[in-house]
Amino acid sequence: MKNHSILSPMARGNGAYIVHRHLETHIAGYRVVGYHPNWTLIPCTLPLVAHSRTADLVHTTPDHALFSHRGSVPMVVSFHNYVLDKWMLPYSSFLQRLHYRTDLRLFTESASKKAHTVTAVSKFTGELVKKDLVFTRPIEIIYNGVDKEFFRPKPFYRLDQGEIRVFFSGNLIRRKGAHWLAHIAKRLGKNICIYYTQGLRTRNNLKPDPHLKPIGPVPFKEMPGRYRDMDILLLPTVREGLSLAVLEAMSSGLPVVASDCSSLPEQIDDGRGGFLCPIGDIDAFADKINFLAESPKLRQEMGEHNRARVEKHFTLERMIKEYKNLFEEVLSAS
Repeated sequence: MKNHSILSPMARGNGAYIVHRHLETHIAGYRVVGYHPNWTLIPCTLPLVAHSRTADLVHTTPDHALFSHRGSVPMVVSFHNYVLDKWMLPYSSFLQRLHYRTDLRLFTESASKKAHTVTAVSKFTGELVKKDLVFTRPIEIIYNGVDKEFFRPKPFYRLDQGEIRVFFSGNLIRRKGAHWLAHIAKRLGKNICIYYTQGLRTRNNLKPDPHLKPIGPVPFKEMPGRYRDMDILLLPTVREGLSLAVLEAMSSGLPVVASDCSSLPEQIDDGRGGFLCPIGDIDAFADKINFLAESPKLRQEMGEHNRARVEKHFTLERMIKEYKNLFEEVLSAS
């Protein structure tokens, strides 16, 4: 691999970019070319900021991979999520729906057909791509991984019943279920507070509420400390490829209360590492959080289960190895 150049053109500001930066750090010859998401508004300009003239292989996401493709260079396309299906329409804006059903679908279909190999970060995502795009070729599943040494549990477990801190980490958008946070907060016990970030792309705050506290944008290097300050992760999302926030929280020894949808059952053992609730069921989310708030021993047991699950299935080392092996196979065949 040391004699090969792998180029990864990626829009900044999302979880996929973080994953590809990990690959850049650990695989010789791998280089991420990051660009501002606004460049995708005029996709024909992308070759100017993310050209692949000197690459032996291109690895990127399918939405705009078409603009980094050259016929003589093999391309690996990785689905980190999928939102083009009709089920996502109620959780998308008018402009998003228009974008998803026209140019983005065309770009995604074309890139998938031109790719030498297609991967997905979860079984759910892979099956959804096959069904919605009527994609008949194999899709290789490579789960995301997390640095278990960087995201570690707190050195001691807090057993007092002071403020219970619930963490929401992500963009404040409908796909993440951010519009339900205030409703969940109103049903929580007096000693429970939801702390929420502004995510990688959103910079707005929710309406003021004593049970909701904004902590603004958090640099990646500060995220381990944020998780260790918290007691529970909350993710009332409607669609995830494979949630990095969930993996980071699990690695940090936190129980997770999340939606029972998409790839989350592949990450969370319901009843052992946390609880999976029906999408949008505000009462169910609040009940599970209140229940965990009253049981520090259960929170500790679930956190320990999640940490062990990450060490077994979702390590960064395993993810790097699987991508590296894939790239070697593609390069040797080209």
